[in-house]
Amino acid sequence: MSLIPRLFGNRSPFDPFSLDLWDPFFNSDETSTIANIQIDWKETPEAHIFKADLPGLKKEDVKVEVEEGRVLQISGERNVEKEGKNDKWHRVERSRGKFVRRFRLPENAKVGEVKASMENGVLTVIVPKEEVKKPEVKSIEISG
Repeated sequence: MSLIPRLFGNRSPFDPFSLDLWDPFFNSDETSTIANIQIDWKETPEAHIFKADLPGLKKEDVKVEVEEGRVLQISGERNVEKEGKNDKWHRVERSRGKFVRRFRLPENAKVGEVKASMENGVLTVIVPKEEVKKPEVKSIEISG
């Protein structure tokens, strides 16, 4: 385990499909931290499947959009718990605040058919893929 903080989170800085860039204008004055959410991206023969762990959030707290340029954006906010006058916090580890994750979808993604569902704090986004036609292979007789 490295003691040096990762500058690029849990992704490679050379990942051509991820657009996880720090956006200084996305964060508001109400929340000083951007919640860190982990997302898995799996490709099957039929679709690209994204899964995000969002415990404690309701589907109303999360927004899934496809922007111009084939960019899938998952955003939302985990609100800060209200503090009582006599409350004394001993430890705060759960992330809170606004979050946004962006992924550039490949050319074979059917962006008009994206489906999202949320169950037990897990957001699942399914992006169907275009059917790829295999090129026709033509045999040529060799003379000689």
